[in-house]
Amino acid sequence: MNSIRQVPTRVKSRRTEANLGAEREHFDKQQLSSISKAINSTETPVKEKHARRIILGTHREKGAYTFWSYALGFPLASSSILSWKFCHVLHKVLRDGHRNVLQDCMRHHGSLVEVGKLWTHLHDRYGQLVALYTKLLCTKMEFHAKHSEIPPNLEVTDEVLERTAGTDINNVFQLTVEVFDYMDAELRLAETVIRQLNTSIAISTLTSGQCRLAPLIQVIQDCSHLYHFTVKLLFKLHACLPSDTLQGHRDRFHDQFHSLKTFFNKARDMLYFKRLIQIPKLPDSPPNFLHAASLAKHVKPVVVIPDEDEPEQQDDDDDEPEPLIEVSDVPTSSLQTQPQLDIFDQAFGPPNGGFDDRDLQIESLKRDLELLRAELERVKAEAQRYITQLKSQINSLEAELEEQRAQKQRALVENEQLRMELEATRRRNSEHESLQTTFIEAEKRSQATEQRYNKLKEKHTELVASHAELLRKSADTVKMLSATQQTQEEVERTKQQLSFEVDRIKQEADMKLEEQKFEMEKLKRELEEKLAEVMRIKATLQNSEKTSEQMNSSMTALQAEKERLMRSVSEKEAELSSLRQTAQVQQSSLQQERERNSRELGELQSKLQEKTSLEDKMKQKLLEEQFALLQGTITEAESIIQDAAAKVDDPLHIRCTSSPDYLISRAEATLGSIDKVKKGHADYLSNMGDAGGLLRALTQFSHLSADTIINGSATAHMAPTDHADRLTENCRSCASQILEYLKDLKSKTSLQRADPASVRIIIQKILHLGQELRPKGMDIRQDELGDLVDKEMAATSAAIEEAVRRIDEMMNQARKDTSGIKLEVNERILFSCTDLMKAIRMLIIASTDLQKEIVESGRGAATIKEFYARNSRWTEGLISAAKAVGWGATEMVESADKVVLHTGKYEELIVCSHEIAASTAQLVAASKVKADRSSKKLSVLQQASRHVNEMAANVVASTKTGQEHLEDKDTMDFSGMSLIKLRKEEMESQVKVLELESQLENERLRLGELRKKHYDLAGVPLEQVSEGNGETSSLVHPASMSPKPSKPAIMKKPALAQKPNIPPKTMFK
Repeated sequence: MNSIRQVPTRVKSRRTEANLGAEREHFDKQQLSSISKAINSTETPVKEKHARRIILGTHREKGAYTFWSYALGFPLASSSILSWKFCHVLHKVLRDGHRNVLQDCMRHHGSLVEVGKLWTHLHDRYGQLVALYTKLLCTKMEFHAKHSEIPPNLEVTDEVLERTAGTDINNVFQLTVEVFDYMDAELRLAETVIRQLNTSIAISTLTSGQCRLAPLIQVIQDCSHLYHFTVKLLFKLHACLPSDTLQGHRDRFHDQFHSLKTFFNKARDMLYFKRLIQIPKLPDSPPNFLHAASLAKHVKPVVVIPDEDEPEQQDDDDDEPEPLIEVSDVPTSSLQTQPQLDIFDQAFGPPNGGFDDRDLQIESLKRDLELLRAELERVKAEAQRYITQLKSQINSLEAELEEQRAQKQRALVENEQLRMELEATRRRNSEHESLQTTFIEAEKRSQATEQRYNKLKEKHTELVASHAELLRKSADTVKMLSATQQTQEEVERTKQQLSFEVDRIKQEADMKLEEQKFEMEKLKRELEEKLAEVMRIKATLQNSEKTSEQMNSSMTALQAEKERLMRSVSEKEAELSSLRQTAQVQQSSLQQERERNSRELGELQSKLQEKTSLEDKMKQKLLEEQFALLQGTITEAESIIQDAAAKVDDPLHIRCTSSPDYLISRAEATLGSIDKVKKGHADYLSNMGDAGGLLRALTQFSHLSADTIINGSATAHMAPTDHADRLTENCRSCASQILEYLKDLKSKTSLQRADPASVRIIIQKILHLGQELRPKGMDIRQDELGDLVDKEMAATSAAIEEAVRRIDEMMNQARKDTSGIKLEVNERILFSCTDLMKAIRMLIIASTDLQKEIVESGRGAATIKEFYARNSRWTEGLISAAKAVGWGATEMVESADKVVLHTGKYEELIVCSHEIAASTAQLVAASKVKADRSSKKLSVLQQASRHVNEMAANVVASTKTGQEHLEDKDTMDFSGMSLIKLRKEEMESQVKVLELESQLENERLRLGELRKKHYDLAGVPLEQVSEGNGETSSLVHPASMSPKPSKPAIMKKPALAQKPNIPPKTMFK
C-alpha cells in the first residue's frame, strides 16, 4: 500500500486513461462483431446471443449511438435480406434496449422512411416485407415518442394507461385511433409473412423460413399488449359516449380481433414457435362493449418466453448458419449403419428368413443409453442450479453480516453524539441557573423584566427541543437494538435452514449417485452379456466382420462415456464437500459475531439505564423551571392589569377617548384569548413539563384585557351618564376578577381549580355595553350589509354593461348621421369611452375577487353577513364606492350622448372622466384597507386601477383634441384699426378677462362649499376626518396624498340612501 501511495498522480491518471481506452476499444470491437454477425445478407435468422450483446451494449452506454454508428454503414439499399435482418435487430433494440434508445432512433427516422420507400417500388419478396416492417417501426417510434409514459415494450399497468389517456374524452378517442393504427401495422406485417410461407412443418423448420418468421415473435408480444389496450380504451369510450358514435370503432376492432385470432392460431400450429414462445389464446367472440359488465370477463393475454440458456462459444466459429430448431434427433451412428445392414441383407439375406431379435435389443439399448445420457445432463444442470442458489444465499448472508457491522458502528457513533449532547445540556442547565438568579434579582426593575423574560423563554425552548431530541434518539437506540436482535435471530434461522438445505441436497445427490451407479452396473452387465452374444454371433457369422467391428467401436465409446460420467460425479462430490466446509466456516464466524453483538448490547443497555436516570432528574428540574416561568409570567400579567386598573381612576386619563367599535373589537379579541388561556391551562395540567402554550396565552390575555379595560374607560368618557357609570364599574370588576384568576394560577394548591368563567362574564358585559353605544346606521340594518354589498357590486357591473351597449348604439348612429372630421372626432371619443368602460369592468371584477379573498381570510368561523356587520364602516365605504363608480359610468354615457348630438359640452365629458377616476380610486382604497399587502389579487386590482386612470386620461385627451378640431378660430385682423380703436379693444378685452376670472373664483368657492356639503351628507364632519379610528383614516389618507393639489379628497363614502354628489353641470357656463 505504501508503494502505491508514493506513485505520482500523473502516472495514475495515465494508467486510468489507458484502461478506459482499452475498455472502450474492447466494447466497440465486441459491438461491431455482434452487429456484423447479426445483420448480414445470409438467409438465416438472427441469433439470440448476438442480439442480446447489442441490447446489453445499449444499456452500458445508455443509448444506441454505437449501434447506429455501425448500422448506418450497411448497404441497406443493395440487399433486401440485409434490410430485413436490420429491421429485426432494430425492433429488438427498441423493445429491450435502454430507455434512451428511442430518442437516438428518432434522429434516424427519416433514413428509415427512405429505406421503406425504396423497397416499396422494387419487386422483391423480402422487399415487400422490408417496406411493411419499416412502416411498422416508424409507427412504433412515433407512438412512443408522443406517449412517453408507455415504453416501447408496451409493458405498463392499467393505472399508467389510464393516466396516459387522461380525463378528456377527446384525448381518449385520439389515443384509441393511434392504437388501432399501431395494431394494423403489426397485423399487416404478420399476414404478409405467413402468406409468403407454406405453413407446413418442412418450411417452418428451414433456415429460410425461420429468417422470415423470427421477427414475428416481437410482433406477437406487441399485439398481445395492444389488444389489451384497445379493449380497455373502448370500454372507457363506451362509458362516456353514445354507442352510435362508436360504431366505426367497434367494426374496426372486430376486424382486428378476427385477424389477430387467425394469426395466433396459425402461429401456434407452427413447430418453429412451439419452443420459442407460448402464444395466448383469445376468446371465441370479441367483448361486448355495449355491456359494461363484460369488462370483468376480459382476461389480459400474456405471452410467455421460455428461459433457454444458449451456449456461448468462446471462439468465433459461429459464422456458419445453424437452424434454431434441430430437425432430427436420430444419432449419426444409426444413419451410418442402416445402409450397411441393407447391403448385408441384400447379399446374404436376413438370418432365418427374417430380422434378428438381437438387432432390436441393440437398438433398444442405444435408445436407453440416449435417455440415460439426457437424464444425466438434467441431473448435472439441477446440481449446478442448487450450487448457484447456495452460493447466492452465502453471499446474502455475508451482506447481512456487513450490514449488522455497519449498524453497530452507527449505534456507537450515535451513542457518542448523545453523550456530547448530554454534556452540552448540562452546560446549558448551568447557564440557565445563572440566568434564573439574575432574573430574580432584576424583578424590581420593570424595564429589564421583559428582556430577561424573553431570554428565559428562548432558553426554555432550547431545553425542550434538546429534551425531545434526547427522547427521540433514545427511542431510535432502543429500536436499533431490537432490530439488531431480530436480525441476529434471522441470521440464526437462515443458517439453520442453509445447513438443513445442504444436508438435504447432499442426501439427494448421494441417492442419485447410488441410483446412477446401480444403473451403470446394470448397464455394464447387460453390455457384457450383449458382448458375449456378439462374440457368439461373430463365431457363427464370419461374413459379418465389418458389422462386429462397428459394434466394438460403439461399445468402446460407451465405455469412455461411462468413465467420463464417473469423473463428473467425483467432481460434484468434491464441490459438495468444499461447499460444506465453507458453510461450517460461515457458521463459526456467525457464532463469533453473535457473541460480540451480545456484549455490545449489554454495554448499550447499561448506558441506556444511566441516560434514563439522568433524564428523570432533568425532567423534575424542568417541571420546577416551567412553574417558575409561569409564576414570573403571572407576576408580569398582574402588574399589567394593575396598571390598567389604576388608569381607570387616573385624572390624566379623563381626556382620553375611544370609539365603541374599537372597544367591541378589543372585547372580542379578549374573549378569544380567554379560550386560548383555558386550552393552555388544560394542556399544562396534562403535561406539566411544557408551559409554553399557557405562557403565550397568558401574555396575550393580559395585554388584551388591559387594552379592553383602558378602552372601556376611555369610551365611558364620551358615553351617556348611565352607560358611562355601568361601563366604568364593569371595567373595575373586570380588573379585580382577572387578578383573582391570576392569583389562583400562581399557587400550586389552587392551580387545578382556576377557572376564567367569571372573567368571561364581565368581558361579555363590556362587549354588550359597547354594542349599545355603537351608532346605528341611517336606513340599513347591520345584517343587511352583506346582501347590499353583493347587490351594489352586481348593479355596478350591470351599469357598466349597459353603458357599453349604449356607446355601441351611439357609435352606429353617429356613423349614419355624420361624416368627415365630425365622424372621426365622434368615433375617437366613443372608442376611448368604450375602452374606459372595459377597464372599469375589469376593475369591478378584480375588486369582487379581492373582496371575496378578504372575507374568506378574515371571517374565521363567522358567516359572511356577520363579517360585514362586524366591519360595518368598511362595508359602508365599499358600498358607497361601488355606487359612485356605477353612477359615474351612467353620467359619462349621458354626457357622451350629448356631445355626439352637439347638445352638450366637451367639458362635461372631461369632468365625468375625472369623477370616474376618483370613484375607482375610492373603490381601490376601500378594498385595500382590509387586504393583505402580499396578496396577488391586490396587485391585480392596483394594476386595473392604473389602467382605468390611463383610459380616463385617453378620454380627456380625445375630447380636447376633438374640441380643438371642431372649434372655428377666427383670424384676428387688426390692420384696419387706428391706435385709439386698438386701445379701446384692449380695454374691453381686459374687462372681459377680469369678469371671467371673477366668475372662475366664484365657481371655485362654490365647488368648495359643495364638497363640504358632500362630507356632511356622508356623515364625516371635516374636523373628524383626521381624528377618526383606523378604518376612517385609511379611507381619507389615500385621497389626500393625490399628486393633484386642485382635486379635493373625495374618498369618503356618501350616505347609503343617496346618490353621490358632484358639482352641477351649470358651473361651466
